[in-house]
Amino acid sequence: MSSDTDKILSELAAVDAERRRRAADPELARRVTTLKAYQQLRFSHTYADLLASERYAAAARFFLDELYGPSDFARRDAQFVRVVPALVRLFPREIVHTVANLSKLHALSESLDTEMALALSSERLDAHTYTAAWRSTGRATDREQQVNLTLAVASALDTLTRKALIRNSLRVMRGPARAAGLSELQLFLETGFDTFRAMRGAAEFIRIVDEREHTLARSLFDERAAVPTGLLPDLTGARGAYP
Repeated sequence: MSSDTDKILSELAAVDAERRRRAADPELARRVTTLKAYQQLRFSHTYADLLASERYAAAARFFLDELYGPSDFARRDAQFVRVVPALVRLFPREIVHTVANLSKLHALSESLDTEMALALSSERLDAHTYTAAWRSTGRATDREQQVNLTLAVASALDTLTRKALIRNSLRVMRGPARAAGLSELQLFLETGFDTFRAMRGAAEFIRIVDEREHTLARSLFDERAAVPTGLLPDLTGARGAYP
């Protein structure tokens, strides 16, 4: 197998290991679900202006649904595992690299979510308990990598949408992708392409995400610093707690 195939399969295996760990511990599974729901609320809160923007709403919604939501992607991931060799063989190299980064981001995020869920003081989650779990978990280097991988995926989508050959190749791949069992991946990639192409340049979008995510991470790791207003919902814990 190629190194790309090995890397993607390794990351997807790590995601599956996290799922099996949670399946064996129903309380942990509930806490992870609660955490993911809160993180989706956090993203909606942090990027409310982008979600309301005619230019950036679709891209922000793409990240919210595909990277920050509580959806279970087990079916999609299982499909990927079966067809990774075909993916590497059939898709252009630039797309394979982007999928590899997505797989790495997926595995890292699931690992961090499990560890944060274990650090929660209860199943009830608000800004206070979220911050406490974040600080207890630590892993500053992994958090930095998580943000950087997110930005790398966004940058890759922005760059690829400007390459007519790549766009045409992706369209041509619809039939072979469906035949190879890659239809969900094809839909994911085409949705990403469409939303980023509609922005007519993602530089400002990427800059905003970069600035806000790093600002939030620095504040959450600094016990002396207050969480910046607007970057976490429900700072007092009075509203929006889960479940």
